[in-house]
Amino acid sequence: MKIQELAEKMGMSVHAIRFYEKEGLLDSRHVQREKNNYRNYTDDAAQRLRMIRKFQGLGCSLAELKDVFQDQDTNTKTNQQIIAWMEQKKEEIEHKKAEYDQISKTLDWMIEYRKALIHDPAKAEEMYEMIKAVYPH
Repeated sequence: MKIQELAEKMGMSVHAIRFYEKEGLLDSRHVQREKNNYRNYTDDAAQRLRMIRKFQGLGCSLAELKDVFQDQDTNTKTNQQIIAWMEQKKEEIEHKKAEYDQISKTLDWMIEYRKALIHDPAKAEEMYEMIKAVYPH
């Protein structure tokens, strides 16, 4: 398939696909050049792009992606090395999740405070005084 068709199928930009190809994440198994020098992408390219998106969703850097795919393609790492990397990624995700949970709690408080300002100013004042006691200037 041509790059535009692949981009539409994957919901990605042509630029992103070319970038991944340039960075070596798509290779000759994923893209072949026709006689007119047009790129022809295989179904394996779509599968690889899906994997790239999943790993990016886990917070993987470009360097990590290259490392993961190099190992997948050459099978150079031991299972213990792969497990250690996965455990590290999981720990990073758990840390980010805790940060997002804290942000969510803060936003909940701010929403409640703003609503109280509208409907119950006395409650808003209590909330404000309570937060000042916890976080003095």
